[in-house]
Amino acid sequence: MKDTNKIFYLLLFVLALGVNFAGINAGFFTDDPGLYASIAKNLLYKKDFFQLFTYNRDWLDKPHFPFWAIFVSFKLFGVSVWAYRLPALLFFVISLVYTYLFTRKYYSREVAAIAVLILLTAQNTILANTDVRAEPYLMGLIMGSIYHIACLEDRFTVKDLLLTAFFTALAVMTKGIFVITAIYGSLLGQLLFRKELSHVFQFKWLWLLALTFVFTLPEFYALYIQFDLRPEKTVFGRHHVSGIKWFLWDSQFGRFVNTGPINRKVSGSIFFYLHTLLWAFAPWCLLFYYAVFKNIKSIARHRKLAEYFALSGGLLLTLLFSLSRFQLPFYTNAIFPLFAIITAPICFDQLSKFGTKLRLIGQWIFVILLPALIVLVNIVLKPNDNLFFIGDIVLFGCIAIAIIAKIKAPHIRAFFLNCAAALFAGFYINTVFYPEIMPYRGQIAAAKYINQKPFDGFHLYSLKAENNIYQLYCKRPVDLVPIEQYNSFKPAAVSVFYVNQQSMDYLIQTHAGFKIIRSFVNYPKENLVPDFINKATRFKTLDHVYLVTK
Repeated sequence: MKDTNKIFYLLLFVLALGVNFAGINAGFFTDDPGLYASIAKNLLYKKDFFQLFTYNRDWLDKPHFPFWAIFVSFKLFGVSVWAYRLPALLFFVISLVYTYLFTRKYYSREVAAIAVLILLTAQNTILANTDVRAEPYLMGLIMGSIYHIACLEDRFTVKDLLLTAFFTALAVMTKGIFVITAIYGSLLGQLLFRKELSHVFQFKWLWLLALTFVFTLPEFYALYIQFDLRPEKTVFGRHHVSGIKWFLWDSQFGRFVNTGPINRKVSGSIFFYLHTLLWAFAPWCLLFYYAVFKNIKSIARHRKLAEYFALSGGLLLTLLFSLSRFQLPFYTNAIFPLFAIITAPICFDQLSKFGTKLRLIGQWIFVILLPALIVLVNIVLKPNDNLFFIGDIVLFGCIAIAIIAKIKAPHIRAFFLNCAAALFAGFYINTVFYPEIMPYRGQIAAAKYINQKPFDGFHLYSLKAENNIYQLYCKRPVDLVPIEQYNSFKPAAVSVFYVNQQSMDYLIQTHAGFKIIRSFVNYPKENLVPDFINKATRFKTLDHVYLVTK
């Protein structure tokens, strides 16, 4: 690796890490992070490490590990949005380490550096590190599992056995048992394409399964004491709900075929992720598609690849997601490290004349498109302060000029410029875009208002279970009163109810008795529509949320 290249790899890595951490203290805009943070906060309130509650009601939807990690962070640093994001970002850093280690194991040092930068600059990586759900945890856990299972396949060591089992168990306790599709599927693919399937019968894999089960026992215990031990509880509208059965079946297979207690009312398309990755894995999506095509073509022609773990694990889990009817854009983030490993050699290797042209076109599209799109967004957004936008232009503009002046190899120059364009967009999103739209989240403003001293003695309620950002930002517990029970509900003390616009319309239609304490401007959706981004038309997309008392 040339010294000049090393400098740019290091510079872009530091900047990319900074961009991914830049949103650590941004307010919550979507409901899921508010829900997960509220559940972890309730672990503190109830002084119970094993049972999950929201609005003081039993909650059964996701496994426990992320909530335990957030609980520890809250315990150490206090309840805050940055303390919520911190453990997820640490696991994201773990994914970078293991992406490098795995790629370095089978490819050159420069290809490993490229893979890390691809992972750092993929647009949905940057977005997911601000809008944190379970995916940053899974990035680190799945990649760590695959690295150690690859080492275990090469040579048995107790360290690799324990670490594979440990990371796999934590991944299962983060998202469920389907994640083993990527981990064990990567191993099976490696053995299959290397014609070593007989290795699957080695005794070490039984030890791996047994230890993974042992490390997963905390999850079974937590579900057992909260649900299986208490069959009288009402969950999903019925009694005798087994938490363990839910974990092993309903939360996984039931969800993927859309027959479980939690389901989506829409039909998924098998091509959903094919077009979703065009923006989610931008600016590397076109090169990723080409890399997959090239690898499959090589396999079909019986040409040996450096490894088959990344291709097997990444495509198998993507196929599983595609065949399910429960499809969300951020699901594939968990296997972005594998996508980065698949894509990295294409960015570096010598290709055919056609492949070289395709590589340059695939990168220059985004070198031009991403900055142009950000400039257009800034024009219609009209932020109150353009300081960070100007700083963004100066910083990455200078880097782009330096790359053009110093890097002579066209494919490396295009790679570095693509990284700079992606970071230009990510920096803008975290330092300009999010701060500009966040004041339109009425739940945050309502919670900050009710946290004032005059309301310290008031009991807090919400009329909708989806008001979780409000639940998190409130400095004391919030209970749920289903809106249809509002008229008959008799609060025991002076109370305040959080009411969104839809609930307010219902209260008015049913002639409910209430007194408005204060209203707050609110953007009611999670998806950003063009009229909201455009400052001139934003008012048309807004409604209000309310704090009321009976």
